[in-house]
Amino acid sequence: MSRPSLTAGAKRLPAGIRCHGGEESEVAVDGRAFRRALNKSDNYNRSGFGYKKEMLERMEQEYTSDVVKTLRENNNEYTWGDVTVMLAESLGFCWGVERAVQMAYEARKQFPDQKIWVTNEIIHNPTVNDKMESMGMSFIETRGDGSKDFSVVADDNVVVLPAFGASLQEVTMFHDKNVQMVDTTCPWVSKVWDTVDKHKRGQFTSVIHGKYAHEETVATASYAGTYIVVKDMKEAHYVCDYILGGKLDGSSGTREEFLQKFAKAVSKGFDPDRDLEKLGIANQTTMLKGETEMIGKLLEHTMMQKFGATSVNEHFMSFNTICDATQERQDAMYALVERPMDLMLVVGGLNSSNTSHLQEIAEHKGIASYWVDEPTRIGPGNRIMHKLYYGELKETEGFLPPGPIRIGVTSGASTPDKVVEDVLNAIFAIKKDMAALQPVA
Repeated sequence: MSRPSLTAGAKRLPAGIRCHGGEESEVAVDGRAFRRALNKSDNYNRSGFGYKKEMLERMEQEYTSDVVKTLRENNNEYTWGDVTVMLAESLGFCWGVERAVQMAYEARKQFPDQKIWVTNEIIHNPTVNDKMESMGMSFIETRGDGSKDFSVVADDNVVVLPAFGASLQEVTMFHDKNVQMVDTTCPWVSKVWDTVDKHKRGQFTSVIHGKYAHEETVATASYAGTYIVVKDMKEAHYVCDYILGGKLDGSSGTREEFLQKFAKAVSKGFDPDRDLEKLGIANQTTMLKGETEMIGKLLEHTMMQKFGATSVNEHFMSFNTICDATQERQDAMYALVERPMDLMLVVGGLNSSNTSHLQEIAEHKGIASYWVDEPTRIGPGNRIMHKLYYGELKETEGFLPPGPIRIGVTSGASTPDKVVEDVLNAIFAIKKDMAALQPVA
């Protein structure tokens, strides 16, 4: 089968994403044309190998939970001893994560004797990634500067692209090496790539609401033309204030200060005086839905102020790229934090963006919330090592109060129910020990 053409309608790729040897890719590729042609390649698979039913059954055995099942069967609330657990209506594995893990399992069965590399964590969960390693898969190491050494991948190896995608530079490199690729990228992430491609073709700058170093945002930026990444409303206000010449809130500075502030978050050659005339909004799919919407409205209002309401469509482009699963889990968390409780447990990978925003919701509500990735963070004794939304890892003594308690529980989209069960069992064990130490009246 013929190999995809890499040059049709070619434009220079965004710089700043390093490949092997730490060098920036200079390959010129039309991302949309390449992705379409890649689907016809014998060395590329994004639909599995026919083992879906078998692998889902295996995953159910390994990752499901009797405790979570009991909660779901009892309207998401159940009491064990003096611990009442209230489960979020929507939590845990989303469809895209389940699909990615299933496809990785299928790859192992399809290629039992070949070396399999995963370009990053398959998902942001240590339990699942440890399982991949136990199955003989290896993860390509990310260096301190964000680069990766792809020289370890031999031509006869298999490469699995993770749920949050891989950069266009990485995919073209593996294609040129004629490596077998198994692409588990979530379709919601691919939808964002389509959006930034539309921005590029219309000569709009993509404003990506995300974290510039996050793997998903790195991949999205690689499919964009001109782009800037803003992580929150504060940075969006800075950008919009600059566009309006300091007349929004006075938060912006000079051109040099702008470029210094966003040095790692813009495309190569970005010029704020030239590249903020036509804007399109996109997002990292795990960001807070409400914040993405507010940033979009702020950008639209800014373009209206500068160019007039009748010309806004010539200067602002918006498509809905908010992931349904992310939205459902955030909505469920907003509902859960309205209920009376003594504390909240947020279970998920400590590098998981979507989990961080669940923690953020609880913290903003003023609830004592503890974000952990696995049960080993709890104990010995009544102590817990947990992460706060803004990144600090903290140990708290005496986090469980005596007597009957009510605990809210949610988990990130990459978290198996079995991990939630293991965390709750650690809580139950501490409470049982505490009850045994209470003096008898």
